[in-house]
Amino acid sequence: MYQKLRKFFSTQAIIGIVIGIIAGYLYYLKVGCTSGTCPITSSPWMSMLWGSVIGYLLGDMFTKKKPKEDK
Repeated sequence: MYQKLRKFFSTQAIIGIVIGIIAGYLYYLKVGCTSGTCPITSSPWMSMLWGSVIGYLLGDMFTKKKPKEDK
């Protein structure tokens, strides 16, 4: 499964996604919305989804891009 993910994401991005999912869930547990009206923090799934997106963006920032070769 890791090899399939490596086709689309760098190692740093995968690590960022995993850390983001964990951070999103912890944010839901510690800060979360008690009334249920907050669109992001009212559900653990939404918190983990947004955490993974932020984790991907942060992890992908540290990936070195290969320069495109001229033909």
